[in-house]
Amino acid sequence: MDYRQEMEQLRRELNQHGYRYYVLDDPTISDYEYDHMLRRLEDLEKEHPEEITPDSPTQRVGGAPVTDFPSYTHPVPLESLQDVFDDAEVTDFLERTAQAVPNASYSLEPKVDGLSVALEYRDGVFVRGATRGDGRTGEDVTENLRTIRSIPMTLPEKLPRLIVRGEVYMSKTVFAELNRQREIRGEALMANPRNAAAGSLRQLDPKVCAQRKLDIAVFNLQLAEGRTFTTHTETLDYLRSQRFKVIPAKCLSAPREILAEIARLNDTREDLPFDMDGAVVKLDSLADREILGSTAKCPRWAVAFKYPPEQKPTVVKDIVVQVGRTGVLTPKVVVEPVRLAGTTVTNATLHNQDFIDEKDIRIGDTVIVQKAGEIIPEVVAVVKEKRPEGTVPYHLPDTCPVCGAPVERDEDGAALRCTGAECPAQLLRNLVHFASRDAMDIDGVGPAVMEQLISRGLVKNAADLYFLTAEQLEELERMGKKSAANAVQAIDASRSRGLERLLYALGIRQVGQKAGKILGVHFGSFDALAAAGEEELTAIDDVGAITAGYIRRWIDSSQGKHLISRLKEAGVSMDSAAVKVDDRFAGMTFVLTGALERFSRTEAAALIEERGGKASGSVSKKTTYVVAGADAGSKLRKAQELGIPVLTEEEFAEMAGV
Repeated sequence: MDYRQEMEQLRRELNQHGYRYYVLDDPTISDYEYDHMLRRLEDLEKEHPEEITPDSPTQRVGGAPVTDFPSYTHPVPLESLQDVFDDAEVTDFLERTAQAVPNASYSLEPKVDGLSVALEYRDGVFVRGATRGDGRTGEDVTENLRTIRSIPMTLPEKLPRLIVRGEVYMSKTVFAELNRQREIRGEALMANPRNAAAGSLRQLDPKVCAQRKLDIAVFNLQLAEGRTFTTHTETLDYLRSQRFKVIPAKCLSAPREILAEIARLNDTREDLPFDMDGAVVKLDSLADREILGSTAKCPRWAVAFKYPPEQKPTVVKDIVVQVGRTGVLTPKVVVEPVRLAGTTVTNATLHNQDFIDEKDIRIGDTVIVQKAGEIIPEVVAVVKEKRPEGTVPYHLPDTCPVCGAPVERDEDGAALRCTGAECPAQLLRNLVHFASRDAMDIDGVGPAVMEQLISRGLVKNAADLYFLTAEQLEELERMGKKSAANAVQAIDASRSRGLERLLYALGIRQVGQKAGKILGVHFGSFDALAAAGEEELTAIDDVGAITAGYIRRWIDSSQGKHLISRLKEAGVSMDSAAVKVDDRFAGMTFVLTGALERFSRTEAAALIEERGGKASGSVSKKTTYVVAGADAGSKLRKAQELGIPVLTEEEFAEMAGV
């Protein structure tokens, strides 16, 4: 077999296995075998790039990041549907259509809560994909759609032109894992799978979109040159034969059957992999659809039944407090079990103390609960007339229920946060941050390794990392001898990162990279910092009273003292590592503007700070110099107006001695 034959066979087999895995959910080989075959194809394509084809599974994520998405005009408009909200409105729709087309059949299918897109194929090859937009004009997101494994790149039948419509979504399991990872990294959580899917599909870098593991449910045939069909369900069967993942649908006629199926879908919606916000009722006959036509906004032959949030009363048995990975205390009510949107609810979120106070929720109250966005159960209201005697207002604790450290209210919100430096609830997030590139930069010890170290009881705070042995690391999953040895070496190397990076790594509130650097250079050692009072701290540029308070309370806390003691015991440097070349820029303030060629903004700012100066983001009378690169704008004009000296990049480099 020559290389062309081998490449063709690998593409064919990989595409078949991908179809079975991503569309049919029925894989026939292991992930390891699939990855091994894919690696072989990648190697062959590197050797013979002229043989790469559009349907190669290696081309799923090949596009470069873009600056924006070009607009795209849909050849066939992507119409929206009229919403209906109860059985009576569904019955009215059925009666209206029956007057025009008696004895009609209807397709009934779940309405996926995602982002509508159109996929275009030419001669059986995927060439373009676009968002719905306003129905007539959307955005071309072809490269991002290529990353969705359930979208076929080539079709068995090579029609001259085929356009299908589908709903891109993020599955419930992928959404849960995405938020779990974002919480570990201290990022804001996604509100719901639909927003997550929409945001992912509009990522300018296809590689980011690929990491989000989006999926699609195809629900309509928009255009098929060279093919004719009589019913919608016939088109769905055809699309399945072309290896699309197609929305499940039923063909029904009797109104009572249709209403019963709408109710059944509502009861079983939790079993679906995607979020569903309604049910769609469509005329099945394509000829009948032509008879009814469309209004200016939507077709007359279909409606979307929107499920109302189901609300039910229950009794508050208890209020408990959970501590998230970022230290935020989240109260929730434990309630008498109640059935909501297909699942049994036993607890609901209370958000924060302000939410509890606003609704005056107490243990023993009868409350009305619903699922917010059909995902998270929440309390809607208290039935005050059913309140038992002797109930008392509820207040969140003053100390963390996990570690006992004091809690503080965020200065910019209603959240309460644990201040414990070694709080077990925050351990994973704290460790990941401690080892991150901009902190202690411990390569090879990422979130997956950290989770195993915690679960095995090997690490209870960041200092414990420095007491790990290669033998202990070798026992972890996917960690062989070489990886373990490299990890130990990386941990050892991080001991000398210096005070600046250590302060950032400790996760003290409002002490980021810049503050860590300023504090490290100013004090020179952790002991000197620990001896400083709040007044001395606030005398430092860029350290306000709130930040000084956070620093002082962290240093004075028992957990903070214990962690520092253990880090010292581990030999972690507590002294500044900043290389202060000289003080030639002492007392000077620089503003950088325009595009610099020799330095990045970060590098130029570092040069200024290492030489005793300050890099500012705005021009004022206190500015000493403005460094102007290409295409400098308003900052340069303001400097000229104020008479502030302007340096070229070359002049700045000469002044800095580099």
